[in-house]
Amino acid sequence: MPTDDHALRAKTPGGHDGTAAPAVRQALYEDEIASLRGTISELLSTIDAHAQEKDRSEAFALLVQQLQDANEHLVLATLDARDLQATAEAANLRQIEFLSMLAHELRNPLQPMAMASDLLAGHAGLHPTIAKVHNVYSRQIAHMERLVDDLLDASRVSSGKITLQVAPVLLHDIVDDAVETALPGIERRHQLLQVRLPATPMLIQGDLIRLAQVFSNLLINASKFTQKLGHIDIGAERVGDSVQVWVSDDGVGIPAELQPFVFDLFTQGHRSLERAQGGLGIGLSLVRSITQLHGGSATMESEGAGKGSKFIITLPLSAPAETAQHGSAPVLALPPPACKILLIEDNIDANDVMTMLLQHEGHTVTSCFDGPSGLRAGLDGSFDIVLCDIGLPGMDGFQVVSAMRAALEAPQPCFIATSGYSATGQMNRASETGFDHYLVKPASMESLNGIIGKHIAQMRAAVNRHPEPATVLRPNQY
Repeated sequence: MPTDDHALRAKTPGGHDGTAAPAVRQALYEDEIASLRGTISELLSTIDAHAQEKDRSEAFALLVQQLQDANEHLVLATLDARDLQATAEAANLRQIEFLSMLAHELRNPLQPMAMASDLLAGHAGLHPTIAKVHNVYSRQIAHMERLVDDLLDASRVSSGKITLQVAPVLLHDIVDDAVETALPGIERRHQLLQVRLPATPMLIQGDLIRLAQVFSNLLINASKFTQKLGHIDIGAERVGDSVQVWVSDDGVGIPAELQPFVFDLFTQGHRSLERAQGGLGIGLSLVRSITQLHGGSATMESEGAGKGSKFIITLPLSAPAETAQHGSAPVLALPPPACKILLIEDNIDANDVMTMLLQHEGHTVTSCFDGPSGLRAGLDGSFDIVLCDIGLPGMDGFQVVSAMRAALEAPQPCFIATSGYSATGQMNRASETGFDHYLVKPASMESLNGIIGKHIAQMRAAVNRHPEPATVLRPNQY
């Protein structure tokens, strides 16, 4: 920075010409330079601070943008997840509805087939061929019924509507029922079945029918996947407060890659082209679901293909076995007395065969094939029994029976519903409409005869309790 020489001389002592000494001038220059450096340093610091602030602002702005982008992605992902969940739920609902409808549609042709089998049974002794055909027919119908029941149970499990009739039951009774169901198939394949249960009775709090279904499914499955002359074992042992029941075989085994999914719905292993094993891949899924509903667990063991398999069911034990209630001995039902029956069924084959069966039992049958004609017949005639299908053209069974109930005077006939639907809601609606009984197709003649016989017995008892008063003729009545 330039300096005023006159001022410098005035301030500087010594020297005749007033010129400052070099040392003093050097000091002043250094002070000035130091001051400038300080100013420059402050400016640089300020510039750095502004630059850092700008960087922070830009970084903050970038972070905000990233957060906004992430939030948008999260919202989109959430919406996608909801869409996927809704799609999965809709697909599951369609599957449940399909299984239920398929089971219903399969029950309709099963009804005349089962009735025809019952009718054929009465003539099986006429010729050996008839007996053989009847046996084949009966076995295949029973197999179809089990498949349909599995479809219905699968839909109930998927929708959470499966229910249990819980009571104290003995493990021996459960296994006996399961063996009785599976034994015909095992014997046809000439397989050896060994049952090894502890001598000490073991009590389980559960549904006898459902638990028997668990072990019959395992036994049937073992038989299907075991060669002829193979071996099948069912045994049990107590483990603490639980019982472990196993079903093992020396059959085809289960490949390692399939084992984690063996209890999943519709899971099946490799099949040959002839599909000799049959089935729908539902049985093991039901085994696990029913077992879990009883507070138990289902596991399996297999060393691989060709080395057999073992399924283990663990169930909690209940109170001491002494409290178990054995079922009463079955009572042989006598044929019901002859009565007048109105049959309303739109399936021609089912109507014809049912009519022949009922007439064979000695009943008088009036057949109708739709709702309006059935209602007219019911109002015009006097019947002891009205056997009415739910799904009818013109008027459904609910409408027919409701109208009959409203129009007929006491004593009214016994109203029996027949339907391919076994849902609880359908049964409740039938009861509310006026049906006295509800039979799921294919309805057995044994069940139907039991209902007819009970109704006739009640009617006779009512007449004995309240006999018709005698008619007294008075003089003015001649």
